[in-house]
Formats: sequence, C-alpha cells, structure tokens
Amino acid sequence: MTVRTIPRPPLTARMRARPRNRWAPRVLGAVAAAMVPWVFVLGRSLPATTQVRHWPAVWIGLDLAMALGCAITARLVHHGDDRARLSASAVAALMVMDAWFDVLTAQAGTEVTQALVCAVPELALAGLCTWLALHDTERPS
Repeated sequence: MTVRTIPRPPLTARMRARPRNRWAPRVLGAVAAAMVPWVFVLGRSLPATTQVRHWPAVWIGLDLAMALGCAITARLVHHGDDRARLSASAVAALMVMDAWFDVLTAQAGTEVTQALVCAVPELALAGLCTWLALHDTERPS
C-alpha cells in the first residue's frame, strides 16, 4: 500500500483563505456595545458649556491633519497605490468630524450659517474620499 501525500498550498494562500484576526471583530463589537450606555452617561453628566484651553491649537491641528491627509491621499492616488484607500477613509472621517464640530460649536446666528456653508464642501470632500476608499485606485493616464 502506498501513501500519497497532497502538497500543502503555500503559506500565503493559506493565510488569505482564513481571517487572520478572529479576535478583532469581537473586540470592536464589544467596544461598540459598551459605547451605547457610555453615550447616555456623557449626555447626563457633561456641562452645557465649558472653557477650553488651547482652542486655536485644536482647530489648527485638525485642519493641518486634514491638509496632510489630502496631500498624502493625492500622492498615493497619483501613483496608483492601494494605500490611498486607507488615507482617503481617514480624511473622510476627519472631514465629517470637522463639519460636525464646526456646526455644533458655532454661536447662534451668522456663525451657525457660516459653519453650515463651510460644511457643504467639507462633506462633499468626505464623500469623494469615501468613494476613493471604496474603489480601486488606478494610476491616472
């Protein structure tokens, strides 16, 4: 009787066939579930107004992060690099966050109107970045 062995596929093929991080979805799901009651705690405990130190640094830092993210994404898309999808998703998140905080921290009246007007291009750029993140990046011809 002869025994035939079936060759194993290469390691990279085996790695692609099964998820590498089985624990990651569980951790993220648990965090998402834990955040729901935490939001209610924050809603009941945070003060309605507050004084913030380094307020200009917060906004300048956020805008610089968005500018850097746009520049990195543009370069990666230009070179057809798949990592553009990662930076595009980060930029989309930052743009939505910026629009959200601009509108919610604005004083009533013209300041809110200005924040809403500025939110339109920010959200449009977030939409573009989301589209880039969900589609394959090809080097433009």
